[in-house]
Amino acid sequence: MKTVVVGMSGGVDSSVTALLLKNQGYSVIGLFMKNWEEKDALGRCTSTKDYDDARKVCDKIGIPYYSVNFSKEYYERVFEYFLKSYREGRTPNPDVLCNREIKFGPFLQRAQMLGADFIATGHYAKKVTENGLHYLKKAFDKNKDQSYFLNQLNQEQLSWVLFPLSDITKPEVRKIAAENDLITAEKKDSTGICFIGERNFREFLSKYLPAQPGEIKTMSGKTLGMHQGLMYYTIGQHKGLGIGGQSGEEQGAWFVAKKDLTTNTLYVDQGRDDALYSAGLITAGFNWIPKQPEPKTFECFAKFRYREADQAVTATIEGDNVRLIFAEPQKAITQGQFAVLYDAEENCLGGGEINEILR
Repeated sequence: MKTVVVGMSGGVDSSVTALLLKNQGYSVIGLFMKNWEEKDALGRCTSTKDYDDARKVCDKIGIPYYSVNFSKEYYERVFEYFLKSYREGRTPNPDVLCNREIKFGPFLQRAQMLGADFIATGHYAKKVTENGLHYLKKAFDKNKDQSYFLNQLNQEQLSWVLFPLSDITKPEVRKIAAENDLITAEKKDSTGICFIGERNFREFLSKYLPAQPGEIKTMSGKTLGMHQGLMYYTIGQHKGLGIGGQSGEEQGAWFVAKKDLTTNTLYVDQGRDDALYSAGLITAGFNWIPKQPEPKTFECFAKFRYREADQAVTATIEGDNVRLIFAEPQKAITQGQFAVLYDAEENCLGGGEINEILR
C-alpha cells in the first residue's frame, strides 16, 4: 500500500483530498503546517482554529496526523522576499513562492521522513505524466484552477505530487464534505495573503517597512499632494489617493499610472487610461516545467493575474529570461507578479516574475 502525506490546511479542499485518497486505498497521513507566528488584529492565532479543524477532520476520516512549524523557513524564504519586493516598488505574489519554497520544499522533505511515496495538496490542478515528463495542466474547474500558483515547480517536485481535486468542481467538493459529515464542509475559503489575515494591509506593512512619504504628480509634472509611501500603491489603483476635487484638470477619476523609485514620486492620471496599457514585458528568469521549447520564438497564451483570462502572446526566449509581446495591449501589468504561459492543450509551460514592462 502506497503512503500519501496530505497537506492539511483546515479547509474543505485539503479535507476532501485526504478523504478521497483514503477511499482510493492509500495509506494517508495528515500534516498541518504552521507558517506564521503572529496573532491577528484581534489577538487570535488564526492557525490554532485551522489546526483544530484539520485535527477533527483527520479523526473523522480515521487517519494519523502531525503538525510541523515552518515559521522560520517561511520568514526567510518567502516573507523577506515579500518585503524586499515592496521596498523595490514591486507587487509580489507570496502564494507562488510559498508553493515553491515551503509546500514543495520543507514540507516535501518532512513527508519523505514520514515514509511518503507521494504528497498531495488541495490545489485545483492536474498532473499528467507522458514519456517520462510530468506536465502541469489546468484543472477541470476553470473557475478554481490554481495552476497559476504552481508555475515555479520543477520535474522533481511534480514527480511526488498528487492532485485529487483535478477533475471535480468546488461545489462537488463541498457536497462530498457534507455527505461525509466533515466539519469543514461549509467553511469559508481563505482569501488574501495568509500571514496578514484580516488585518489592514497598510498597518501591517508599516510595522516592517518604514514609510517614505513623497510627492504625487500628474504625468505632466504638476504636484497634487503627498503620498504615504510608494509601497502602499499599485498600478491602476483608484481609491485612497487623497487627491479628489483637484481643479483645472479634465474630469475623470484619478488612478496610479507610474511609480518612480529614484525620486520617490507617485504619478497619477485621470480620464483616459492609456498610460496603463503596455505592449509586452520581459521576465526576470523563467521556470520551464516540462522542458524549454525548441523554437526560441513561439505563440502561446499568458496569464498575468490569477482568475484573469489568458491572453495570446508571442514568446521569445532570451537567455534565462522570456520576452512577451501581447497580441492586444494589456492593462496594468505589474512588476513583481508572475507571467505564466500555457499552450493550446492547457499545459502550463512555466512562469517568470515580471521585471520590465514594454510600452
